[in-house]
Amino acid sequence: MGRPPVLPKKKKDGFWLEIRNKGAKTGTIIIRDSRQAMMQAVKQYENTKDVIILGEHKNGKRVEEATTRGKKGAAE
Repeated sequence: MGRPPVLPKKKKDGFWLEIRNKGAKTGTIIIRDSRQAMMQAVKQYENTKDVIILGEHKNGKRVEEATTRGKKGAAE
């Protein structure tokens, strides 16, 4: 009987938020399916908690918003 293999966890697709109590160092990560649902959660928690938007993840990797904004600017 050997040690089980350790694989890195795959990140779920969606929009990621971190919700913390004010002044805390760690928090809870919440994943939403759409940007609208993410913004609704931000409005819900922003009065009592610190909300950190971690961005969108697809295929286990973070989607860079700067590159998508650059493409829109280049097309216009």
